[in-house]
Amino acid sequence: MTVQVESFKLDHTTVKAPYVRLAERIKGPKEDVVVKYDLRLVQPNRDAIPTGGLHTLEHLFAVYFRQYLEDVIDVSPMGCRTGFYLIKFGETPVQELETVFIKVLNKVLETNPEGVPATTEKECGNYKDHSFFTAKEYARLALENFRSRTI
Repeated sequence: MTVQVESFKLDHTTVKAPYVRLAERIKGPKEDVVVKYDLRLVQPNRDAIPTGGLHTLEHLFAVYFRQYLEDVIDVSPMGCRTGFYLIKFGETPVQELETVFIKVLNKVLETNPEGVPATTEKECGNYKDHSFFTAKEYARLALENFRSRTI
């Protein structure tokens, strides 16, 4: 049996980060709709977010996206370390989600180091592998690239 993985079909040489892309829409047996979005921060095969910064962004995104969106199931880092998948019940228009993404990135820049949630040994399975500085730098870089794209 051949399994089709949506992200493996994406031509990573043609995309221009940062961006928001509706990656997959799945209708469940009870008519629930689960939607996966590709939230790309850096250009694939040109850059990758170091794991400490990616981990810190994961913690911040887990809280901040839920402050702006209902029905968030998960915000997970991509293994390639170029962005995140946001999975939620129901579809949000891509342009609206991009606006939320920009708000979340700005909120990361406004956060103080003590504002990063769940960074203790009790709360996090790899609590020593965080980089607040790196998280802010990649949020800043993505925002600059979003702005330059719209100019």
